[in-house]
Amino acid sequence: MSGRPEIIAHRGLPREHPENSLPGFRSALALEVDGIELDVHLTADGVPVVHHDPHLGRPSVPDSPLLGRPIAALTRAELAAHVLAPGVGVPTLDEVLELVDGRATVYVEVKAAAAEAVVAGRLAGCEAWTAVHSFDHRVPYRVRGHLPSLPVGVLSTSYLLDNVGAMRAVGARDLWQHWGMIDEALVAEVHRAGGRVIAWTANDRDAMEALTRLGVDGICTDVSRLAREVIGAR
Repeated sequence: MSGRPEIIAHRGLPREHPENSLPGFRSALALEVDGIELDVHLTADGVPVVHHDPHLGRPSVPDSPLLGRPIAALTRAELAAHVLAPGVGVPTLDEVLELVDGRATVYVEVKAAAAEAVVAGRLAGCEAWTAVHSFDHRVPYRVRGHLPSLPVGVLSTSYLLDNVGAMRAVGARDLWQHWGMIDEALVAEVHRAGGRVIAWTANDRDAMEALTRLGVDGICTDVSRLAREVIGAR
């Protein structure tokens, strides 16, 4: 890697707006972040929607009629009744892609295996500014089977004995590693193999500075404004 790491807005700007919401993504784009990270589930009628948990529950106004209901059991029309904040609903992946429109990289964490083929279909034609990752390494492997030109990544909370092997098994470009598990040896190993290291989720100035010195390729953060101070603009 050369230059500064990417600033990747974790679920938008979750300390200023509801996480995974269009207002949060819009504000992140206004900061000129390099990337936006989001989570995708699939509704009962096959629509990929952007929400972290499989059940509707955070953040939400307390009287939402659908609080606690599983997304997979609701149609997109039914889901429209759920609000994250007054006037803010759960967006579809299509709505986010239309909003971003190539102004930043959209990093999609696919949360449900049932969404693999649908997500790949939605991202077709946008491979230059989208990518997929997951803790379930079978998911990016299968997504790439549907859309071989799409960059994919694997998420990890462990320090693997063979990081490159895990990436090669999937055909991954990116290793999404918990920031506390990243050291010089890991970055060097992945870079020698032609891969990238993305640190998640670093919200502390000292951590961001240390990760930048280590040469990570991206820092996923809840505090993109702070990251701009530490890392600088594009």
